[in-house]
Amino acid sequence: MSALRLSRRSVLATLAASPLASTAVTVEPRTLVFPRDHGAHLDSGIEWWYATGWLARAGELAPAWGFQLTFFRSRTGLAQNLSGRFAARQLLFVHAALTDLAAARLVHAERIVRWNGEPGAPRGQASLDDTRVNVGAWGFDRNAGGVAGRYLSRMGDDEAGFAWELALATTQPLLLQGNDGWSQKGPLVNNASHYYSQPQLDVEGALTLRGALRIGVRGRAWLDHEWSDSLMPAGAVGWDWIGINLDDGSALTAFRLRNAEGQPVWAGGSHRTRGGRTQAFAPGMVRFEPLAWWSSAGTQARYPVRWRIDCPVGSFELRALLDAQELDARTSTGTVYWEGLSELSTATGERLGLGYLEMTGYASPLRL
Repeated sequence: MSALRLSRRSVLATLAASPLASTAVTVEPRTLVFPRDHGAHLDSGIEWWYATGWLARAGELAPAWGFQLTFFRSRTGLAQNLSGRFAARQLLFVHAALTDLAAARLVHAERIVRWNGEPGAPRGQASLDDTRVNVGAWGFDRNAGGVAGRYLSRMGDDEAGFAWELALATTQPLLLQGNDGWSQKGPLVNNASHYYSQPQLDVEGALTLRGALRIGVRGRAWLDHEWSDSLMPAGAVGWDWIGINLDDGSALTAFRLRNAEGQPVWAGGSHRTRGGRTQAFAPGMVRFEPLAWWSSAGTQARYPVRWRIDCPVGSFELRALLDAQELDARTSTGTVYWEGLSELSTATGERLGLGYLEMTGYASPLRL
């Protein structure tokens, strides 16, 4: 299995054969330790490193593109007693997407490899001691080039027609979500994850588009690293999530898990000021209200693309900068979700910041 696209059938067959069950709990409340917890946690069922942000041409201020690069790791529960580099103890997936605001389109690409969980695998691996994960030539590396706190994101896909090499420099301390990095996602103790963010990452690099020269770019980004055994509480079919870099240097996170009727099952989030004061939100403190919808011609899913969001630090409106930011990833993770660059504003329309909105479970119930 190479670092290439696979058929949905082959991916789902591998996952369906996995004995991994919600009864296997390896993720429990504890103090996070760095740099170790920047690395992979192979005993946990699922994990991701998720970088999103906006890009402008070097020397310009107006965002022209949004970007997403997400590496997923899934423990299969298979081949535990087998040796060899092809023993599929872990699956590594990667999704990359670029929103081109001027062209009003989103392009995306994806890869998957199986991994035995040991270092030195040629097609893909994830370091245990720090953030260094790759699937083929696509990679995400912390402390790249020996620069402390700088991430290097690299990818390229000839068929999709885009590539980038971006340096994401840390400007603020880690933001530990929930209770010191333990983020509850439901009423049961195992409906939770270890979860931290790095907001306000300063971005510089180069973007290559089909038929164009390399374009020097700059921008702002957000990083999430999360790992869990059981994110989804009973009755939940998906979630709505935002991570917003506010223009004043603060950071806003808000999420809800919802049922098939669109009603909240759980909610949470946080706000951190530029000065570092952090407030975590309890479930009853966060409210999402859809204000406008967009329907996908490809999947027939219907997504809210404008929201009112109420939380302890205010009432806001969130607006997608492009409605059509759906990712059909059924050839890798078997999921369809909406992930896109969005703008947060006051109720009167004053812009407060930019970030990403993620919505899952609208095309079909999400299964992790």
